[in-house]
Amino acid sequence: MDVERSFDNPLPCRKAQQEEWRGWKSLLARSITSIPKLEAHFALRFQEIASVLARYPMRINPYYLSLIKKVGDPIYRQCVPDPKEIADTRGLEDPLDEGRLSPVPGLIHRYPDRVVFLVSNQCAVYCRFCNRKRMVGRPDVVTRETIQGGLEYIKKTCSVRDVLLSGGDPLLLDTRFLQCILKELRSIRHVEIIRIGTRVPCTLPQRITSDLVNTLKCFHPLYINTHFNHPREITSEAARACGMLADAGIPLGNQTVLLEGVNDDTRTMVELVQRLLQIRVRPYYLFQADLVKGTAHFWTPIQKGLQIMAAIQGHTSGMCLPHFAVDLPGGGGKVPLLPDYVLETRPDHIKVKNYMGRVFSYPTDPGKTQSAP
Repeated sequence: MDVERSFDNPLPCRKAQQEEWRGWKSLLARSITSIPKLEAHFALRFQEIASVLARYPMRINPYYLSLIKKVGDPIYRQCVPDPKEIADTRGLEDPLDEGRLSPVPGLIHRYPDRVVFLVSNQCAVYCRFCNRKRMVGRPDVVTRETIQGGLEYIKKTCSVRDVLLSGGDPLLLDTRFLQCILKELRSIRHVEIIRIGTRVPCTLPQRITSDLVNTLKCFHPLYINTHFNHPREITSEAARACGMLADAGIPLGNQTVLLEGVNDDTRTMVELVQRLLQIRVRPYYLFQADLVKGTAHFWTPIQKGLQIMAAIQGHTSGMCLPHFAVDLPGGGGKVPLLPDYVLETRPDHIKVKNYMGRVFSYPTDPGKTQSAP
């Protein structure tokens, strides 16, 4: 099978692949992954995170590192390990119960018609708030066998019409190997939609090459959800990467996680969603942070997200409004949350508060109470 051969014996490098090695792969190879390298960059002592790295790996590539302006800023908090990841024991290793929902290793089947297919265990940056913190960076999580097993499961499960490639980051795969996976999925008649979840346009936009884009656009309908959390992540490089994908006809959505000390204020969030639209990325979800062990220092109250959504409403374009959602523990799935706009419900009307706090009455059955024109 093509996928199996490609996993073991990648095709010889062509010119485009050689250019990749001089570009994004070179950047990735120069990532900070150890305490001495981190100390050399910041001229600080980081010995207190040794126990963190023993459990959760670190990777900060030079591009994303360059976005940090000072210790403790919103970019720093997302990528530099914190002793709290070990000291604070709140949360669960697998709060979304993905293990129970995996009929085969590396594939999660939570909803009837769609699956999450883990095809990579690597990320360009290991985010400290990751909901798969227990898995990323571990070589045994995604293997040739798990990918093959996932494909076989999708082939025999005719209810699956939508496949989300995830990981890790699927776009860190070799382009030819990713192409093999996409070909296999496209050959399955009942698979209608392919989606890719990736943070690469944000954390390593140099990976979005013409070779990759030309490969992806052969597999429409294909959608990409990326992941920007802060306006400073929207750089000229990120804009270029998203522009290349959009020009290839790939719809782009963004999934932001609400994080304490990173983006948990209205001003930051409004700027983020507005700038996302400028680079042709539609704000899709604003997620309440999952209750993952090792991430409690990022958690925010539910009310904070509702307040931010209420503040965004009416003060910017409706296209900028993401869905504020919580992914329920125990595999309950995503549930959208809304601010309390409806103040009172009566048999003939409701009282509604708008974005300015003004209260209006609206008929519950307009056809009965309004005269025909």
